[in-house]
Amino acid sequence: MIKSRKAFTMIELVFVIVVIGILAAVAVPRFAATRDDAEITKARVTVASVRNALAMERQKRILRGDFNKIIAVGGTNTGVFGNFDDNASQPMVLEYAISSSSQKGKWEYKKVGSEKQYIFHGLSDVIFLVNNGKFVCKSPSSDGCKQLTN
Repeated sequence: MIKSRKAFTMIELVFVIVVIGILAAVAVPRFAATRDDAEITKARVTVASVRNALAMERQKRILRGDFNKIIAVGGTNTGVFGNFDDNASQPMVLEYAISSSSQKGKWEYKKVGSEKQYIFHGLSDVIFLVNNGKFVCKSPSSDGCKQLTN
């Protein structure tokens, strides 16, 4: 009596490995693009959150009779988005402070002369400023700025 063995042949195994290789070659570039999209989306949400926090703080100050403009949304002492006016006695801009980093997909705080810059390092660097109490792009016509604010 001859026993029949149930197993894969070498050709079947090679075929499966080739198919898996083709799928991986197609999928890996798509995952890289998805990561860039996720970083941009996260930065857009951060910009919207900072702008919303600025508007709310401005309204709170007006109700208290304080008409001084907000000059910063964090900075040297508290991270990129720490306390308003970079003053620990002021409320936090976001629920958590973001530490400054020059890595891709991260935010960085820099003081250039008297200008306080909040830089998003993405596909291109986008520089934001607090101008007249508003969080605005330094170069509003740049592609990076349009990508994060439109």
